[in-house]
Amino acid sequence: MERKIKGKLLLYYNPFSGSGSIKDHLDHVIDRCQQAGYAVMPIRAERAITIDDIMGAIDEDEFKRIIVSGGDGTIHKLVNAMIKHDVHIPIGLMPSGTANDFAFYFEIDSDIDAALDVALGDKTTMADVGMINDRYFVNVCAMGAMVDVSQKTDPQLKNALGPLAYYLKAASELPQVHGIPMKLTTPDQVIEEEFYFLTVMNGESAGGFRKLSPSSSMNDGKIDVVAFRKMPIMEFGPLLFELINGRHPNNKNVLYFQTESLDVESPEDLVTDTDGEKGERLPVHFGVLEKRLEVFVSEKTWNYD
Repeated sequence: MERKIKGKLLLYYNPFSGSGSIKDHLDHVIDRCQQAGYAVMPIRAERAITIDDIMGAIDEDEFKRIIVSGGDGTIHKLVNAMIKHDVHIPIGLMPSGTANDFAFYFEIDSDIDAALDVALGDKTTMADVGMINDRYFVNVCAMGAMVDVSQKTDPQLKNALGPLAYYLKAASELPQVHGIPMKLTTPDQVIEEEFYFLTVMNGESAGGFRKLSPSSSMNDGKIDVVAFRKMPIMEFGPLLFELINGRHPNNKNVLYFQTESLDVESPEDLVTDTDGEKGERLPVHFGVLEKRLEVFVSEKTWNYD
């Protein structure tokens, strides 16, 4: 009996994410999608035809869903292209990168078949997208000391060691850490202090810290700001322990609040790191696109919104 075609499915995959295992399972992934009734269009990241080109030409009446295989950086590129071209197609996640914080928030399993069960399912939720100037982020934007660790870490080391590679690189940069004067402006307050680093969160986790922003929700129309004040070096160790366990928001050396918009300025020439990719230079303006992205989720997380 012939299977009815439900429509087209775009498979956007990064063959370099994580250990590159998607390359060994690509035929299986396409077969699963076809068995579910979709005509598959695979697009390989990092080649002449970019995801921006595809989103600029895609027919939303034909394509019923997008499955993205990669880490946060791969999702970042896809979402920025979707918003730029006003594309509204639900996305399924197949986490395969060193950092999979966006997928972790939705409890998407790294097992390929488990992830496909969700991505080919019928349960979706709406997620906010963070905005920085005229660009967008799905999980986190960071600035200050050590925030470009992900950009500086050797890709082969990331593939071999995973998040541990980030920690090793960060440890090597500790001697250069210094307080950075920043001015934070929200609709309710102006804060001027010296910070080691600052993160603007849409999700909960980043850089291997699973509860970096424990109160974050991806559909509340707000961003969460977590800033680490300049402090005596002897207080850094205890704070790190609290950070690992998600108990840092009440620490005197941490500034933690939620807001709908934020402006950040500094006399220093700072570049942001956005979902692990090189971002905007300061000064920057943050905002939120509320419930802009439709994401396939499992039955157990479906009612989260």
